[in-house]
Amino acid sequence: MSFAFQVPDMTCGHCVKTITGAVNQAVPSAVVAVDLPAHLVTVTGTDQAEKVEAAIREAGYEPARV
Repeated sequence: MSFAFQVPDMTCGHCVKTITGAVNQAVPSAVVAVDLPAHLVTVTGTDQAEKVEAAIREAGYEPARV
């Protein structure tokens, strides 16, 4: 399973590290791929989209599922 989130307020390498860490802490089996210029976070290896979205929000970002 794969799903993606648009994260407009993700603007730098620190943001990428923070979001990746938050997702991996919430769902250790998740594989996170980030396209920083497109502000896109793609997650594979889990079907827990709601948990991933909550982790990104708790890290301080506003994800929108695409």
